[in-house]
Amino acid sequence: MPASAANAPLAIIDDPIEQGRFTRWIAGERGQRIAESSLQLGGMHCAACAGLIEQALRSVAGVASAHVSAAAERATVCWDPERTKPSVLIDAVRRAGYEAVPDAAAPAREMRRQDHRRAVWRLFVASFCAMQVMMLATPSYLSGAGEIPADMTELLNWGSWLLSLPVLLFSAGPFYRGAWHQLRAARIGMDVPVVLGVTIAFIASTASTFDPTGPFGHKVYFDSLTMFVAFLLGARYLELRARQRAAEALEASLACLPETAWRVADDGSEEAVSVLRLRVGDRVRVPVGQAFPGDGVVEQGRTRADESLLSGESVPLAKQPGAEVVAGSINLGAPVRVRLLRVGGDTRLEAIVSMMRSAMSQRPAAARLADRWAGPFTWGVLLLAAGAAAVWTLFDPERAISVAVAVLIVTCPCALSLAAPAALVAAARGLARRGVMLQRLDAIEALAGVEQIFFDKTGTLTEDRPGLRGAVLTPAGAARFASPDAALRLAGSLARWSAHPLSRSLAAAVPDEGDEADWSDVEETAGQGVAARDADGRCWRLGRGDWVGPVGDAAVEGRVWLGCDGERVAAFEFEEALRAGAPEALRALREAGLRVTLLTGDLPDRALALAARVGLTDAREVLSQATPESKLEAVCAAQAAGRRVAMVGDGINDAPVLARADVSLAMGQGALVSRSQADAVITSNDLQDVVRARNVALRTVAIVRQNLGWALAYNAIGIPLALTGWLPPWAAGLGMATSSLVVVLNALRAGR
Repeated sequence: MPASAANAPLAIIDDPIEQGRFTRWIAGERGQRIAESSLQLGGMHCAACAGLIEQALRSVAGVASAHVSAAAERATVCWDPERTKPSVLIDAVRRAGYEAVPDAAAPAREMRRQDHRRAVWRLFVASFCAMQVMMLATPSYLSGAGEIPADMTELLNWGSWLLSLPVLLFSAGPFYRGAWHQLRAARIGMDVPVVLGVTIAFIASTASTFDPTGPFGHKVYFDSLTMFVAFLLGARYLELRARQRAAEALEASLACLPETAWRVADDGSEEAVSVLRLRVGDRVRVPVGQAFPGDGVVEQGRTRADESLLSGESVPLAKQPGAEVVAGSINLGAPVRVRLLRVGGDTRLEAIVSMMRSAMSQRPAAARLADRWAGPFTWGVLLLAAGAAAVWTLFDPERAISVAVAVLIVTCPCALSLAAPAALVAAARGLARRGVMLQRLDAIEALAGVEQIFFDKTGTLTEDRPGLRGAVLTPAGAARFASPDAALRLAGSLARWSAHPLSRSLAAAVPDEGDEADWSDVEETAGQGVAARDADGRCWRLGRGDWVGPVGDAAVEGRVWLGCDGERVAAFEFEEALRAGAPEALRALREAGLRVTLLTGDLPDRALALAARVGLTDAREVLSQATPESKLEAVCAAQAAGRRVAMVGDGINDAPVLARADVSLAMGQGALVSRSQADAVITSNDLQDVVRARNVALRTVAIVRQNLGWALAYNAIGIPLALTGWLPPWAAGLGMATSSLVVVLNALRAGR
């Protein structure tokens, strides 16, 4: 796509290959194929703009839903490919007076650069002219009556009028465009009172400049007008930078994917292809330093991969044949050949980015409430300003315009509309850096109010595969190996050729030091084990006892046997491995006052034993022999008792409970259906992130309340001062801009 997004031919983005960069396919209510596209927006200046863009998108035939986030400047649109196409969606946004491009790196980055450049120039012109106008206005503030000759006063006013023109015609352009779009859509937004205040002040000051003895008197407000525009543009510039940093953080998640990949043909030849043309089953060669283009399995070679982007784990992980790799992780060790299992929108990386796009394009409940009140509030402001002007006309006509302008400016509800979304978006971005990907911004508020949290056992509190407990040598093995560790090392090297969960656990228990046996004729038998020959031609088997060799010892459940030439030499016992940090995480949650309950399908004795390992000693905190139905009943019972409930799970059987809970979190390696039902996904698979997420949620809710309190207190103080004439327009502009700035800067703390 061309670098300039605004000039790009729209027909290009209708190409199905190009659509893959910003569109994913989902199933509709009737099973039909629905496209979900992400668009990056430009030209937005307030929360009301989001409603106008949503209205424009929903008017397009074939659009099922459209959600726009003013805080993130992003739209998520679900549309029917049989009835419309992406170019029509973008054209609808542009006809509404805004800019839109596919949410892909190049055009979105170019649009942000242009928006930033325009914002800087508008702020510079407004600030420079405001300083010059204030310099010309200073003599009138410092001198007494009659000290400045009338012709000199007129000259100073003319200079102020001339310097105000660039501010009005150029710097204030976004406010006028926003007000025009709002009025054209029959809606009243925050730009309307701003434009009215600026326009009234300019008209009255212009009339006073041309005719000091006229009905508007001799006072001018060019200094207030220009300072107000400069202050407001300064606050909006900081808002713009906050939104762009959020977009850049999300874009960085996709920037790690390569543009091309080396696809390996059946004859061993290689060709460079676009990653968009890769398909499941393709074999690709990944050079050192390049990111893996899709989720897959290593077929040839050994390396180490940096998966910190997805898991937060900074230590590179060893990858040998049979190991899984994920799209976006970096190959650090050596070139490897990978067979792709998932590509494009099916990869874990794309799923995570899609979650973030969805969350960033939502308007949380607090923001929707503010939006609903913004219209009536603005009408009230207009009536209040008109009433104040009428009353002051009876007592002091020369101050009526000043009071009306001050009321219009001081009551602009920018801070009120930004109070919730700015904090929630910042918190979502901060959680994403910690490995917690939100799918719903409202989940932050819900998580802060949780009183009871349910944990699934397998795959959540425990690892998805068992851990090695120990190795035991048989008499034949004691004659062959110096120690159980020697047998373990040899078994681990053979286990790396198998994808069975127990084999993977065995291989993970042995350090990969590159000194493995020289195996040949490797063959895996489903349900039995893996067999191979060593350099001396001996046949080794690893697997079920009756398959490895004649039964000499009593078979023990959970054992994996190693045998040589039909003789058992060693046995390996496994147990459920607790997920790292699980006991500490549950203890922290209980210390924070939450009820913690374990859900497991195990028998009572085994369930209580594992519960004790994580610090749950009360039998009432454990639900054993749990079915999906009984898990759901437990959650419903807690909700019926008036408690807000959270659920943490990973399996397919957890999906109904995740959907029912007030807020739900799924483990990153869990089943797709459970992740899709969850409000957040813990991609790091670290239960400590559950504790961190709740702490962030509590801090974010506190910040939202601080912002709302500040915005309401500011209006409660500023409106009476403006009505009584104690707050001049320039001070009202400074107060309004400062209020918005305080809200934005305070909201940024939620992401730290």
